[in-house]
Amino acid sequence: MVTRPPQPAPAPQPLPFTAPWEYELVFPHDPRGPGIARVTLRAVLAVHGLEELADRAELLTSELTTNSVRHAWGPATVRLAWEYPVLRVSVADTGPYVPAVPPDPSAVALDAIRGRGMLILDLVAYRWGGFPLGLPPAEPKGKIIWFELRLDAEAPPPGAVPALVA
Repeated sequence: MVTRPPQPAPAPQPLPFTAPWEYELVFPHDPRGPGIARVTLRAVLAVHGLEELADRAELLTSELTTNSVRHAWGPATVRLAWEYPVLRVSVADTGPYVPAVPPDPSAVALDAIRGRGMLILDLVAYRWGGFPLGLPPAEPKGKIIWFELRLDAEAPPPGAVPALVA
């Protein structure tokens, strides 16, 4: 009896544009983390054909990850989740408090160096929110802030696959 070596599995095909996917990046409490998160986010969106969302997603991710480095004391996690036509980005960190939009946005100076992040999030995101991690009555063990961006363009035809970034 002659045995044949096992045949290699066929190469996986890229996911269809409308198929759901998730990516996650964990970075240490390091000021370089937000930059790494921005580059990673842009790469993921480019290979999935979502460049239309990249500028807004990068701006909001930068705000949230910078806040994580400034106001928390441990690692942060950035999670990207696509469920056509919505991209959800969440940032989890060890900071216990969920920030709020300033009650009077007109009181925030346009050239302010700090204090505009949640206002920008509120203006740019399709939807957003946040919640503490941990169960009461204990102290929160961190928080998650998330935002969603909605793709207004139609999906490409089923056979179309975005070009891969080299």
